[in-house]
Amino acid sequence: MIALAALAFIVGAIVGAEHGPNAASALAARYVSAWTHGDYAAMYEDIDGPSKRAITPQGLADDYEHALRTATATRLQVTGAPSDSSGGLVAVPVRVRTRVFGTLQLAFALRIAGSSGGEPGGVVWSRSIEFPGLHPGEVLGRKMTLPTRATLLARDGSVLGEGAATEAGQRDSPLGAVAVDALGEVGPVPAARAQQLEAEGVPANAIVGVSGIEEALDGSLRGTPGGELLALSTRPGRPDRVLALATPHAAPTVRTTISPAIQRAAVAALGGQLGGVVAMQPSTGQILAVAGLGIDDVQPPGSTFKMVTVSGVLQAGIATPHTVFPYATYATLDGVKLSNANGEECGGSLELAFAVSCNSVFSPLGVRLGAPRLVAMAERYGFNHSPGIPGAAESTLPPASQIQGELDVGSTAIGQGEVQASPLEMATVAATIADGGHRPQPTFELDAHPHTVTTATSVNVAHMVRSLMIGVVREGTGTAAAIPGVTVAGKTGTAEVGSPGSCSGGSEEGGAKEGSSGESHATGGCSSAASEASGTDAWFAAFAPALAPRIVVGVLMVKDGAGGATAAPVAREVIEAGLQANL
Repeated sequence: MIALAALAFIVGAIVGAEHGPNAASALAARYVSAWTHGDYAAMYEDIDGPSKRAITPQGLADDYEHALRTATATRLQVTGAPSDSSGGLVAVPVRVRTRVFGTLQLAFALRIAGSSGGEPGGVVWSRSIEFPGLHPGEVLGRKMTLPTRATLLARDGSVLGEGAATEAGQRDSPLGAVAVDALGEVGPVPAARAQQLEAEGVPANAIVGVSGIEEALDGSLRGTPGGELLALSTRPGRPDRVLALATPHAAPTVRTTISPAIQRAAVAALGGQLGGVVAMQPSTGQILAVAGLGIDDVQPPGSTFKMVTVSGVLQAGIATPHTVFPYATYATLDGVKLSNANGEECGGSLELAFAVSCNSVFSPLGVRLGAPRLVAMAERYGFNHSPGIPGAAESTLPPASQIQGELDVGSTAIGQGEVQASPLEMATVAATIADGGHRPQPTFELDAHPHTVTTATSVNVAHMVRSLMIGVVREGTGTAAAIPGVTVAGKTGTAEVGSPGSCSGGSEEGGAKEGSSGESHATGGCSSAASEASGTDAWFAAFAPALAPRIVVGVLMVKDGAGGATAAPVAREVIEAGLQANL
C-alpha cells in the first residue's frame, strides 16, 4: 500500500507539473511565437478574461503594431525556450532586427494567470508586454532626431537645392523660382505617410519632402535618423531606461536627372499659365524637367490617347496605316452623333486620319478594338499603375467591364469619357513608342539603373505609330512643333473638361456629340453648349529626333484651347532646348 501510495504521488506530481509550470511556459512560447508572425488574433485568444475586458482585439493589434513602428522593427524571431523569471514571470528570449537600432537581443517577461483547475488562465496583458525588454510598469517610447537634409544636385553636378527650408517650404536653389516645380517642397509629416515614416524612425515633428523631387527622393535625402529607444516608466520615482541607441548619419549629396537648361526652357515655355510640362529621356526614363502640374495632376488627355488606341488597332491587325476609311463629318455611336471638329469632314487612310486626328475614324475603331483590348493596351502603357515616383499622380481609366456600349468605348478611345492622365503619363506613352515599345521607368535618380517596366507593343507596331506621329507634325494638327532640320514625332490632344465622364468629344480633334435633341445622354454624352462653356485642355506629346530619340516631352495647357495651337509650340521650345543640351 505504501508503494502504491508513493507511485500515485509521483504520477500526480508529474501531471501537476505538466498543467503547471510547463503549461505556462508552453502558453508563453505560443503567445510570443504568434507575435513574431503578426498573428494578433491568436494572441488575443491567449490573454486572460480580465485582459479581454480591458482591451479589444483591434486595440491589442494596434498597440503591438505601434510598438513595432516605434522600434523600427523589421524582423522578429524567438531565440530560445521560455524560462522562469523573477516575480513569477515567464521569460521568452527574442531577437528583433530594426532599421535604426540594429539587432536587439531582448526577452518578453509575461505573467501567466492561474485558474481554479490548475490550468493557466491566460497571459495577463498590459502595455508592459507590448514589446520585449520592458519591465512591469514600463511602456515603449523613443526620442529621435534627423540629420541635416542632403543637398540635391542637377545632372551636371551644379546645386539644385540645399539648406533648410524657407517658411514657404522650399529650399534654396541657384536656379531660383525656375527650380521650384521640379524640386517641390518640404513640410510636416503628411497624415497619409505618418505610420510608414514612424516605422522608418522619422520623428513625428520632422520636416520631410511633401512634393516634387523632395518627396520622390525623400528617403535618400533624410539620411539615417538617430536617438534612443526607451523603456518609459509609468511609476512615479522610477527612472526611464535606455534599451538601444543610434547615431544619426546625414545622407550624401544626391545627383538628380534634372537638366538646368531644359528646366529653364520648360518653365519659360509654360510662362506661368496653368498647365504642366514633363521632359524625359525615352531610353532611360530619366526626367529632365518638370514645370507646373507635370507630375501631380490628371486631366482627360483627349486625342493624345489615340497613341494608345492606334497601338491596339495595329497590334490586333484591325487596320494598317494604309487602310482607307470613308470621309464623314461624324460617327454615330448608340444613336448619338460624335462630330469632328467644327463639323469638318475627314477620313482616308489611317495615316491621314491620325495626322488630322479624325474622331469619325477613331471612335468606331475603338469600338472594333473593344474595351478589353483597349484597356489592356492602356495599362501596358502605364495607366492604372503607379508611375513609380512617390507623390506622382496615377493615370487611370475604368476597367473594361465598366466601359459599356459603343458610345462609352468610342469616347474612351479618343481620350475622353473617364480617362485621366498626367503630362508624365503621356510623356511616358510617347517614350514607349520612341523606345520601340518598351515602357521605361520614370526616375529622378541619375544613378538609378534604367529598366523597362514592360513591353507595351511590338517593335514593329511602335515603329508604325512613330511614323504616324511624324505625319502629325509634318502635315497634320501638330505642325507648330516642327523644327527645321529635325524630324519631330508628336500627337496633339484637345479635351473637353466638363463634369467627369460627361463629355467625350474634342475641339480641334473632336467635337461635341449631338443627339436628336442636343441634350445629355445617360451613356455619358453632353451637348455642344456644355462643352463650350467648360472649355478645353490643350495637349501635346512628342519626341525628337524621331529616328534616334533623345528627348520626349508631354505638355498640358489647362483650358487653353487646341493642342496644336497652344501646347505644340510649348513642346517645340522644350525639345529645342533638349537637343541643344549636353545630355
